[in-house]
Amino acid sequence: MPPPLCEGATRPLHPAPRRPHVHRMAILKIARMGHPVLATPARPVDDPTAPEVRRLLDDMVETLRDAGGVGLAAPQVHVPWRVILYAVPAARNAGVAIPLRILFNPELEPVDDAMVEAREACLSLPGLSGSVPRYRHVRWRGVSADGQAIEGEATDFHARVLQHECDHLDGVLYPMRMRDLRTFGFVDAQGAEVAAAPVD
Repeated sequence: MPPPLCEGATRPLHPAPRRPHVHRMAILKIARMGHPVLATPARPVDDPTAPEVRRLLDDMVETLRDAGGVGLAAPQVHVPWRVILYAVPAARNAGVAIPLRILFNPELEPVDDAMVEAREACLSLPGLSGSVPRYRHVRWRGVSADGQAIEGEATDFHARVLQHECDHLDGVLYPMRMRDLRTFGFVDAQGAEVAAAPVD
């Protein structure tokens, strides 16, 4: 039997109780180049286990899957927190897949001076790509989703993804790293080789 209505009302007098513990994942709107959130350094996250942070992570995972990207930073979904997530497919990482990884307050340090230039694309700059120099080998550290300190090293494509995502936390977009703006343009005008460009 449906809940009773007040006379002349269209909504139940006593609506069914809500279940605040149930969270439906949502696909979030991705900020595009030019939005202030992408140009502003993000704030550290004090408690990665807080409920509102958990909700954000669920939504970011859903958003990344829907967009078909490799990684996503919180500022890209209009949240100025220092958190990134990414998953690197084996086909783009010398046969080694990196399963979904979440990093809070990440820090990067180049292992040496060796750099590699390669094409990049970004969900916040849809349809565009450009050639970007990145360190080939980096050390990373941060905090996991369960609040534990974690660290490791990354090379080649994995290192590139980390640098790209961490740049978002400092208000840096990949065109700001480019040495030659002649390589910057629309993907559909640049040829088939652009299909291999990393997309966050």
